[in-house]
Amino acid sequence: MSSPDSSPVPDEAEQAATPGLRLLQLLELVCSAPEPQTLVDVVRLSGQPKPSVHRMLQQLEAGGLLARGGDGRRYAITPRLMRFAETVLRSSSSTGVRHAVLRQLVADVGETCNLTALSGAEVIYLDRVETAFPLRLELGPGSRVPLHCSASGKLFLAHLPKAQRERLLDGLQYQRYTAHTLRSREALEGELDRIRREGHSVDAEEFIDGLVCVAVPVRDDPHGPVRCAVALQAPAVRMPLSAALQQLETLRTAAQGIARAMR
Repeated sequence: MSSPDSSPVPDEAEQAATPGLRLLQLLELVCSAPEPQTLVDVVRLSGQPKPSVHRMLQQLEAGGLLARGGDGRRYAITPRLMRFAETVLRSSSSTGVRHAVLRQLVADVGETCNLTALSGAEVIYLDRVETAFPLRLELGPGSRVPLHCSASGKLFLAHLPKAQRERLLDGLQYQRYTAHTLRSREALEGELDRIRREGHSVDAEEFIDGLVCVAVPVRDDPHGPVRCAVALQAPAVRMPLSAALQQLETLRTAAQGIARAMR
């Protein structure tokens, strides 16, 4: 028999019905869609009544978590929401495990390794462990690099849904950083085809002269979306790209360990 002061504990169904959680569930639905969604789209995906969905979309828009595009109809994520997601990734409870996996990876391959994520039209460094060698490029967590000339950036582009990839390719400036930078959409799309076939990406001195990089995806399952990327970065004079490619299996093992830590 319960005491007069005790309150019934809500079950999972009751918890799922709370207004705050419904908002988060709708936000997750919009974020997981491959392209911006209209009110009708969200109603269809959620199965909820149109007035309720409209009200929740208005609340998310007022909070700066969603925004409508130029046509005033389609809802997409905002910079505020992306910053929030990046903060969660960098400071989640799995950070210690992820960092330990990166430390072991650096011990195994002998060069700097990092964990990156897609952030708008750039790549953001979530975590990084430097090599002990004095010759190295230091890019701490929070640093950003371009999509079209970084191994991680090309990896993310290759595995995006087609509509999202097309929008990003349309907006890229294809700035030249070195003599090896891919300068055209056609050249980049050819590289993305290769990445999808082979399952890894490279930076062959395309962003910084003398620096090479190899990146592999972090996925929850072999056919799931790419959540992050694990990459090895090294001066070409110390580890040529051909030698870096020999570390692919070690990189993939580390990516699997990080994927388990992020579940």
